[in-house]
Amino acid sequence: MARRVPAILLLFSALLLSLASAAPQAQEASAAFVDAASRRYLRDQQHDQATSMSLEEVSAAVSVLLGFAPPPFLPAHSSSKLNQVLLPNPFDRPRAVFLLQIDESHASIESITSGAGSIFKTTIEGLSNSATGLTDKDDLVIVHSDESPAVDSGSDYVDSELIDLANWLGGSYEKVDSKLNIPLESGNTLTLLLAKEADMEFASSLISLRKTIKKGIQVHEDFSGGVMSPAELLVCHFIGIKALEEEYGSAEIVKQGTDVVRTAVAKAFDLLRGAYNGEIVGLVISTKEASASLVGPASSLHISRWLEEKSQTNTTGSSEILVRKSLAWITGIILLVSTLIGVCLLMNMPLTRDTLLYSNVKID
Repeated sequence: MARRVPAILLLFSALLLSLASAAPQAQEASAAFVDAASRRYLRDQQHDQATSMSLEEVSAAVSVLLGFAPPPFLPAHSSSKLNQVLLPNPFDRPRAVFLLQIDESHASIESITSGAGSIFKTTIEGLSNSATGLTDKDDLVIVHSDESPAVDSGSDYVDSELIDLANWLGGSYEKVDSKLNIPLESGNTLTLLLAKEADMEFASSLISLRKTIKKGIQVHEDFSGGVMSPAELLVCHFIGIKALEEEYGSAEIVKQGTDVVRTAVAKAFDLLRGAYNGEIVGLVISTKEASASLVGPASSLHISRWLEEKSQTNTTGSSEILVRKSLAWITGIILLVSTLIGVCLLMNMPLTRDTLLYSNVKID
């Protein structure tokens, strides 16, 4: 009987191993926090420092960068991971984060963010989990622009977007041949034949990236200078590299497309840092499979209640604003004149005792 116990243990161990291999593995993704060299919010990463974070820990890091407290249920080891990434000053947070998620791409995170700034690389475990609750913040603006032009080019709107994209990347758009030419740092040129669905999908993703940046800057300008400034989260999903990989496999055009994305990301961060005065941090996530996002499905622009009131005030008619300003000026002038008259009367009061002021005092 004693000899059968090891055999039973071996069989049980083999069963556990088979179940573990058959169970679905949690997906991992490569990610990089991007910081400006002039204004730092992230720690310097050592060359031999390998960091792995869960989706909840990455979400907590984004919350801290936005100026919110991390979740109270965050365990101690997760807090130590946040301390490895973020600088410890709680009074200096950017309150603005640009989240770029590149879905179903085999491109490395270094090939996308090498020209964007200072990078803190990490891996995200369990990205297939449900999205976190960043949309529940009241004083948070979320710009979520996934709009892209129709796949078929030819309309005036799409042609205008393609011309603007070509100018932004230093290329050219040939409307007659439906070609988009984008120069590369190597000296070569990426030529997209927009009649092909994959090429048009890649160009559409670039347009979506640019529109996200433009909308985020516009929102930041609209709410800057006010009494209260909200935290801002810009979200963009990029599926253009996936479209090229599915169409061309490992051809040269896929590598060229990745180089274009690296250039576009660097330009995007330059624009954002200029508009935000450096007070913004980026988070770029690259996944090989479809995955959940840090931000759940939300409207293209999530604004809290006090921001809605402010936006409604901004849309008030000019005639109503003129009436309000006139009433305010008239009221102010009346109060000022009344105050001056009162001061003059007080300064010119007689020095004799007033029977009203000294009604209980016997006057000689």
